[in-house]
Amino acid sequence: MPVDLAALLEPSRTALLLMECQEGIIGEGGTLSALADAVRRHGTVGQIARVLGAARTKGVAVFHCLMARRSDGGGATANCLLLAATRKSDRPLLPGSPQQAPVQALAPVEGEWVLTRYHGLTPFHGTELDQLLRNLGVRTVVATGVSVNIGILGLVLEAVNAGYQVVIPREAVAGTPDEYVAAVMEHTLRLLAMLAPVDRVVGVWS
Repeated sequence: MPVDLAALLEPSRTALLLMECQEGIIGEGGTLSALADAVRRHGTVGQIARVLGAARTKGVAVFHCLMARRSDGGGATANCLLLAATRKSDRPLLPGSPQQAPVQALAPVEGEWVLTRYHGLTPFHGTELDQLLRNLGVRTVVATGVSVNIGILGLVLEAVNAGYQVVIPREAVAGTPDEYVAAVMEHTLRLLAMLAPVDRVVGVWS
């Protein structure tokens, strides 16, 4: 049975999540260079900007899901390779620093939500995201940003576990390498979320 994308994306029941679209991650100051390179190569920021612009036009709730690190590393644990790498960075995502800020093309505007976590791998961990979404009456989350390898995958799993429907605008997420991203999309994410071209998502909100 075909899924009604317009019904899923009804603005009053939908939230757009921008996952770690930060200067120090996908921007010019990106320390995870392979990921930043993939984002540039695929024009991911521009595609997210298209979805964000359409969401703003329709009054869709927008959440900028950011990560940060204290200068002393307090509150974060290097209990996996990825978190250990972020702890050892010579350009850490210190609160208020240029590296921690959203990339300029996707900067928050008045009325949008900015949620920052200091530990963990997804925006549902250790933040008020789930409760805020419920209080706003949200039933569908639109997942954009990085990375398909871990952050987007974790976000989708947790959103589904929490009872939300998930839409992924395909060109508005990125990971590395390309072959792995294609495999995760085909064998995992399509089983959990509706994958739709950015053009279709933007079209629904146009």
